[in-house]
Amino acid sequence: MRVFIVSDMEGVAGITNWSGVGAGDPLYEEGRTLYTEEINAAVRGARAGGATEVVVMDCHGAGGDLSFNSLRPDLLDDGCEFVVQREWTEYTGALEDGCDAALFIGMHAMAGTGDGGMSHTVSGTQWHGLSFNGREVGETGINAALCGAWGCPVLLVTGDQAACREGRELLGDGLQTVQVKTSLGRFSARHKTPNVARAMIEEGAKRALADVRAVAPYDPGRPCEIRVEFASPDHTEQFRHHPAVEITDPRTIVSAGPDWWTAWRQFYFSFRWPD
Repeated sequence: MRVFIVSDMEGVAGITNWSGVGAGDPLYEEGRTLYTEEINAAVRGARAGGATEVVVMDCHGAGGDLSFNSLRPDLLDDGCEFVVQREWTEYTGALEDGCDAALFIGMHAMAGTGDGGMSHTVSGTQWHGLSFNGREVGETGINAALCGAWGCPVLLVTGDQAACREGRELLGDGLQTVQVKTSLGRFSARHKTPNVARAMIEEGAKRALADVRAVAPYDPGRPCEIRVEFASPDHTEQFRHHPAVEITDPRTIVSAGPDWWTAWRQFYFSFRWPD
């Protein structure tokens, strides 16, 4: 059984604010360790659940050379291989090879979620909203759509209560969730201790793989329209002459295609982050 682990930092137990997830910030190195050990727990659980191959993809944009490179290789469990990618959603090799299941570790809720710790979508300051065919989604939805483009179901989401709820609402009641903390606002939370959180994740990963058909691969629909609301008009200006992207108002773009992957890649890999 091949398993793809997609990971992010904000949903990890012990991490509460931006200082724990941003390269060079005071708590970042501690955050990296907490992050890596939750990934390790998922690797152990996946192996115990029957996985013969586990690939980990770091999806946290910490900044600079540490974007998508926040996990600590020196601590990573030997039962997996890991990917360092240049752009988020760029790596699809494991999916193209064929994966039986995906496990999402350390996820956070979408932008605007009141009880979601560090809630945001892609950027905490530059993206205000994202929808697929009219349905508002966050990063769980983006990663699930990426996996679903190659027929890979998401069986587990870990994070706070808002991330777990968002996952179930999007992917259905067959999704296994592990809540490692309760967010009390955007920058406060009541946490499980790291050892307890890791034990919960390990068991959750094992339990999730007991039925790889419990959740259908996520497909936002065909054709697919992706709508992004930005913080300011300078974000949309870069698409002024893009042949496949429509600017619908000063802060909103629409990218449409025959399927999600086409609609996503025709705008996302053209996007330049303004200063």
